[in-house]
Order: sequence, then C-alpha cells, then structure tokens
Amino acid sequence: MTSKSKVYFFFERKGFSLTNRLTLKKFIESIFKTEKRKLETLNFVFVSDKKLLEINRQYLKHDYFTDIISFELSQPEMPVVGDIYISIDRVKENAVSLGVSFKSELHRVIFHGVLHLCGFGDKSKKEAGLIREKENFYLQKYFR
Repeated sequence: MTSKSKVYFFFERKGFSLTNRLTLKKFIESIFKTEKRKLETLNFVFVSDKKLLEINRQYLKHDYFTDIISFELSQPEMPVVGDIYISIDRVKENAVSLGVSFKSELHRVIFHGVLHLCGFGDKSKKEAGLIREKENFYLQKYFR
C-alpha cells in the first residue's frame, strides 16, 4: 500500500514541467522530517514573473519581482499547510546571472521555500547565511 503524497505541483505555463516528480516529492517530505516539522499539504505553483509580481503586490504589498513567495496557511504548532509560488522567468534569469544550471537554481529555490516553511528566515545576514547553508546541504544530498 502506497502512502499519498503531501506535495503537489501546479503549472501556470504550458511548456514547463518537472522531471522526477515522485523523487522530488519524497525528498521534500524528507526535508520536513529532517527539520522536525510535520507536513500536511504543500502546493508548488510555477508561474510567470508577471503573475508572481501580482501576488507580491496584492498579498505582501511589495512592488518588485522575486523568484519565490511562500505562504504558510496553517496555525502555529500545527502540521504545515502551505503554498509556494515560484517564478520560472526569475529562476531562469538568476541561473544565468549566477552561472549555474537552471535545474540547480530551480531546486535551490524549491528547497529555499521548504526551509521557510520549516521555520528558517532570511531577513538578517545571520539568517540568510544559515538558510543558504541548508539549501546547499539539501542540493548536494539531492543531486549526489
């Protein structure tokens, strides 16, 4: 008997998809276990820059492009229910400017969102350093 996944992927744009979805879903669920957070449901929505800018303006009152926005919809101390929106356009641009592959940058952003929902911040220099270390740890673990 197989257990039902708690991670779901949705695509706004035609022509973009993820490979190895089942492996990625299981890995994302393992991050929550490693970070000692219970997961109920997590939706990833892959969108355009335009769509993510609309979300950023409407919900966060920020008027700038970003690669990811994470929403935790659950109450504190309860299993995580969340939505993560990722701009494919921004990830592509960031990959080029950082000199890394699109695949690597996409997974870094995915893991970044998961880590936010596990309680990691990135507002201070110290927080940003820690979340980056965690991203790198999970990237190496995933791609080994």
